[in-house]
Amino acid sequence: MTTSWIDLAEDDAFGLDNLPYGVFSTEGTDPRVGVRVGEWVLDAGAVARIGRDAVGVGDGPDLTAAWERPSLNAFLELGRPAWTVARSWLQEVLTDPVHEERTRPHLVPVGDVVMHLPIEVADYVDFYAGEHHATNVGRIFRPDSEPLTPNWKHLPIGYHGRSGTVVVSGTDVVRPSGQRKAPSDPAPTFGPSRKLDIEAELGFVVGGSSRVGHPVPIDQAGEHLFGVVLLNDWSARDIQAWEYVPLGPFLGKSFATSISPWVVTMDALAAARVDLPGQDPEPLPYLRGTGDAALGLDVHYEVVWNGTVVSRPEYRDMYWSPAQMLAHLTVNGASLRSGDLFGSGTISGTEPRTRGSFLELTWNGTEPVTLDDGSTRSFIEDGDTLVLRAWAPGPGGVRIGLGEVSGTVVPAAG
Repeated sequence: MTTSWIDLAEDDAFGLDNLPYGVFSTEGTDPRVGVRVGEWVLDAGAVARIGRDAVGVGDGPDLTAAWERPSLNAFLELGRPAWTVARSWLQEVLTDPVHEERTRPHLVPVGDVVMHLPIEVADYVDFYAGEHHATNVGRIFRPDSEPLTPNWKHLPIGYHGRSGTVVVSGTDVVRPSGQRKAPSDPAPTFGPSRKLDIEAELGFVVGGSSRVGHPVPIDQAGEHLFGVVLLNDWSARDIQAWEYVPLGPFLGKSFATSISPWVVTMDALAAARVDLPGQDPEPLPYLRGTGDAALGLDVHYEVVWNGTVVSRPEYRDMYWSPAQMLAHLTVNGASLRSGDLFGSGTISGTEPRTRGSFLELTWNGTEPVTLDDGSTRSFIEDGDTLVLRAWAPGPGGVRIGLGEVSGTVVPAAG
């Protein structure tokens, strides 16, 4: 564990081995980039402005200009060399006592800040990379067919979502309305979703633009994978079930996607790299990577429903790697833009209490869950609060905290 002149607990999940980025404001100030360290938020731009002259940061990328913006997009566009310089410089500033006097005034208690959406989302894509989730959903929606579609183990399946409805943790979610038709109904009806659900996912934040018509090779995907957020892909299952054939998810998904405020860098997750569970058949050559491109991540989740932990999914069970998803996303020549966000798809395991959606956990409402207050739930009710929390292993046995993403459901509009 790296030590600091800040008083940090040895087991602090937001210690110097983490240093996630976010966008914060305080009363009367504009949103700007901050770095979480313990129970403090470092005003990154203010410290970089001092450091341009004091420690030579001005010889490298203009971090001051990037960090004084109301989103991480400008910093993301600087690319991996700048991200590496910034992380090393921040660790130096927070460990060497020579920097304490000029840096301490720019530390703000976490409890005194308002967190904002960390990125201006350029494009949003959601994948379907969990084999156990895809198998469960197939059994529920297509009970008379094979649970996995023939293409599932050949390519990372995904759909384009709506970037404008990505919201930061703590934002209320309005119950969506739409068309619904159960198999036994004679005709569709319109109204608020009766089967509102979550999906516990990991979101990947992209940096460094690429050109249209130029795919990003899998072994270069790491140059564009900046970091991760916790992602809740809210899902209206009754609207989804009626609309998704033949073109896939649309209004059942596009009403809201919640993400956590802190972006944990891929560098901070270096010790959490793990082998994939195994891919059979072998993917096509453009999906075969080496090194980190061939690895998954060991991230441990908790799904909390009105204060009750109802599930503990494990991200290491995911079939497709982050690099494979990014390579597939661009293989047709689609470009990347800084601020792109893609979700992993629902994280689920083989056991019921490792399922990352309530569609699976309650088996489409037929096996209700009992919460700690004695109430039961099949799907989300108005007033319910859902929280995803997660952490990953760090160097030397420390934990890397990913924080949490929360949302409370309010009644449908009108």
